[in-house]
Amino acid sequence: MIPLAAIEAARERIAHVAIRTPLVRLNAPESQAEIWLKLECLQPIGSFKIRGAANAIRSAPPGAIAGGVLTTSAGNMAQGVAWIAREEGVPATVVAPDHAPQTKLDAIARLGGTVIKVPFETWWETMENGEYPGVDGYFVHPVLDDAVMAGNGTIGLELVEDLDEIDTVLVPWGGGGLTTGIASALAALSPATKVLACEPETGAPFAASLAEGKPVGVDYRASFVDGAGGKALLPAMWEKALPLVSGGVTLTLEETAGAIRLLADRASVVAEGAGALSVAAALSGRADTGRIVCIVSGGNIDATRLAAILGGHMPG
Repeated sequence: MIPLAAIEAARERIAHVAIRTPLVRLNAPESQAEIWLKLECLQPIGSFKIRGAANAIRSAPPGAIAGGVLTTSAGNMAQGVAWIAREEGVPATVVAPDHAPQTKLDAIARLGGTVIKVPFETWWETMENGEYPGVDGYFVHPVLDDAVMAGNGTIGLELVEDLDEIDTVLVPWGGGGLTTGIASALAALSPATKVLACEPETGAPFAASLAEGKPVGVDYRASFVDGAGGKALLPAMWEKALPLVSGGVTLTLEETAGAIRLLADRASVVAEGAGALSVAAALSGRADTGRIVCIVSGGNIDATRLAAILGGHMPG
């Protein structure tokens, strides 16, 4: 669990970078739940990742970032790190999987970041090892960094301040840092609120691990839900998240695409695949009823993929 004091300190540290995102009610009369949307897709980089990136870099030891910063990311964390590195006047290098969407890679380049594209297995090894051969710089782990999780946890502070009696919070699960950060804040301030992790069917290791009672690997395939899902859990995240998370929901690609269309139609919100997972879970009826908050984690989706989904098709 991330201490509440660390999350509160993170809020002060990132206040000038990350905005306090809106919490709005979704028009969903077909649902038995009262659904609310936490619109992290409206952050300056289109993703919640700016919170953790800002806190991690701004809390680094003196002089640690002088030689630049390094992260491994499919796109959103990379944008957060590149944004803060640009403000600090230091270079940013990103190790990205070769299936990362072009819209995110273009955004990294606009922010001055350097991208190294690698096969998925190499990307995963970089995630596990916390380094990439031949590249120096202060490594900001997108998941296994307490400062990143504390930054993510500031979302939880805002939730309990903006809405009373929240029954359930639905959070996309990529590596677990967002879920653990938010759940840590809620455990301290709203312990009756349940937290459920949402994953795509194309890679749902958290749900599989819950079923087995231990971390297990799963078959993974890339899809338009590029910011969530994976082949396995990082063991340390399993230990951190298990006491805080009440369960998991696995969503089909069709359910996720349907949530993207509904958000565009009824809320005028553009969500990427990972960002729509929580809404898909709420609409599916598999995430309980009552007052539910969906974390719409990001809105960085390729225009061609978005057009296909809005047109009723499944993107490749």
